[in-house]
Amino acid sequence: MERREFIKKTGLGLAAAASAVTAPAIAETSELPTLKWRLASSFPKSLDTLFGASELLTQRVAEMTGGKFEIRAFAGGEIVPSNGVLDAVQQNTVECGHTCGYYYHGKNKAFSLDTTIPFGLNARQMNAWCYYGEGLTLLREFFAKYNIVNFPGGNTGTQMGGWFRKEIQSMDNLKGLKIRIPGFGAEVFLALGAVPQLLSGPEVYPALERGAIDAAEWVGPYDDEKLGFYKVAKFYYYPSWWEPGPMISFYVNKEQWEKLPKAYQAAFETAAAEANVRMMANYDAKNPPAIQRLVQNGTQLKRFPDDVMKAAYTEALKIYAEESEKNPEFKKLYDSMRAFQQLSDIWMGLAEGSLANFMQAALRSNR
Repeated sequence: MERREFIKKTGLGLAAAASAVTAPAIAETSELPTLKWRLASSFPKSLDTLFGASELLTQRVAEMTGGKFEIRAFAGGEIVPSNGVLDAVQQNTVECGHTCGYYYHGKNKAFSLDTTIPFGLNARQMNAWCYYGEGLTLLREFFAKYNIVNFPGGNTGTQMGGWFRKEIQSMDNLKGLKIRIPGFGAEVFLALGAVPQLLSGPEVYPALERGAIDAAEWVGPYDDEKLGFYKVAKFYYYPSWWEPGPMISFYVNKEQWEKLPKAYQAAFETAAAEANVRMMANYDAKNPPAIQRLVQNGTQLKRFPDDVMKAAYTEALKIYAEESEKNPEFKKLYDSMRAFQQLSDIWMGLAEGSLANFMQAALRSNR
């Protein structure tokens, strides 16, 4: 079996990604063209876990094509606004990008299903739905209407619930709360009486510092520490019920993708899959020591009250039902994701959940 065929038949290159393909080229490239692409990221270079996925992709593609397929990654705002990546790829301003679907929630709420929704899939479930369920097939049907081919390109895992200047002790504390949050999470908070704000990364810290907003969610301990949120808000809430497994995606202009030689397509698919796997591993390694440092610097960890969690879940289901009635593109993706989750959660709770709960208690008792 040829290597390209093997990659295609093992989940868009997951097997190759796991083995971290290096210098040997994926195919004989002596007769293939030299190409130069630009990749626009939504993320700053300072967030090395997020922007680093783009750098990994460009490195691997170059290695697997003998340097003949060169992709240059640009940080958010360098050539395209952070929230303008989808438009730039769709219009062929750049050949590809790295971004989050829920940044484009205002265009079509179905985009959020490419990233995450409140009380949706966790990172492992998202990968399973995309690679071995019907997730990627359905997402590509949707993105084709925007002249884009999409690829899973990373996941942060379940995020933290954000930084709050004051404690959230009950539902009453959400009334009038100004919080930076995107997508369906913003809609749920609005239904709970809060006042959502959509701010780009560089705007969040100064807004929180001067009191223009009362709370802000970003990612998790490692990235949040880098942005210094602990200096202007001391209450760090968990879990982020609105981001249980947010996937970051690579978007490629469909016309440009179809013009690529098959060997270059295989290289891109493989590199994207490796970037997808490695980002989650990177966060899993960096978040534990980061949360310890934050606590040592005075951060107070707080769990969302049960009444907030339950009310948020109820409102989320109402919002999905309403959107499904008027948006068939959302409904098609949501129904598939929800059916997959209902079955997957049984297994996750049986095996993963029960062991995780035991081990956390055992490790604490052995300190």
